[in-house]
Amino acid sequence: MKTMILSGIFAGALALPALAADYTIIAPAAPGGGWDQTARTMQEVLQAEGISDNVQVQNVPGAGGTVGLAQFASSASGDPSQLIVGGYVMVGAILTNNSPVSLDDVTPIARLTGEYEAIVVPAASPIQTITELVEALKADPGAVSWAGGSAGGADHIAVGLLAKAAGVDPTKINYIAYSGGGEALAAILGNQVTAGVSSLGEFLPQVQAGTMRLLAVSAEERIEGVDAPTLTESGYDVVLQNWRMVAAAPGLTDEQVSAVAADIEKLNASEGWKTALETKGWANTYLAGDEFEAQLAKDKEATEGILREIGLVK
Repeated sequence: MKTMILSGIFAGALALPALAADYTIIAPAAPGGGWDQTARTMQEVLQAEGISDNVQVQNVPGAGGTVGLAQFASSASGDPSQLIVGGYVMVGAILTNNSPVSLDDVTPIARLTGEYEAIVVPAASPIQTITELVEALKADPGAVSWAGGSAGGADHIAVGLLAKAAGVDPTKINYIAYSGGGEALAAILGNQVTAGVSSLGEFLPQVQAGTMRLLAVSAEERIEGVDAPTLTESGYDVVLQNWRMVAAAPGLTDEQVSAVAADIEKLNASEGWKTALETKGWANTYLAGDEFEAQLAKDKEATEGILREIGLVK
């Protein structure tokens, strides 16, 4: 009888579902920006959907994400519970900072989201349109100050491409790089800069509250529900989408990589994630596996070309 009871206990134990993996997600920027928002949205959805029991977010800001990337690559090796968010900004920052650590030193899992750039001015600014802002830029490039994310990132590239499209030397722009979206927002709202550039979702709450004026977006076509022209329709041939990704630690086994990838795939397919993307205005640009690695290689090459063109990489 005892043998039968014990057998039943062991059989029941074997039938129990495996506990969900716990994760720590590194947001390689200060609180308030796109990477921080991405990491915290992942945290919320992974837990709410039961994909993971406990998810922590850690901010490690600096140098366009390369400080956090270097720390992650060295300290998280072989640990499948460690993740880091990154994206287009990091690709550029690796080049402009001559970073000894690159995305080749981690394990890219998937591209998650995409978002177009937005150009804003403080509500009190006399500048009413993107044309007026560009005219001021043409008159005196150094007198127009731009607040954005890290040097060499999507925000910086957007300003450089706009200058080039307007016939202004991109190396003359007065771009002020901030390590987090919160710092850039404070500079814009405090009228410390002429204009701000960042992903649309970071500015929308302030635009809707009336504290910022949205001048233009970097989309191919007008965005539904957003009252602003595209740069293209305004006469400046600039289209740019800032994408974000998640990577795992280096040194993982194939089985560990597959397990992490499966959780991220569940995240992407979940109703909670779909709702979060809609709420934040993020496009779902999910791409994983070999397809993502191939696209990432193309993006690295294209980004280096753009950075050389606008004088940020020699």
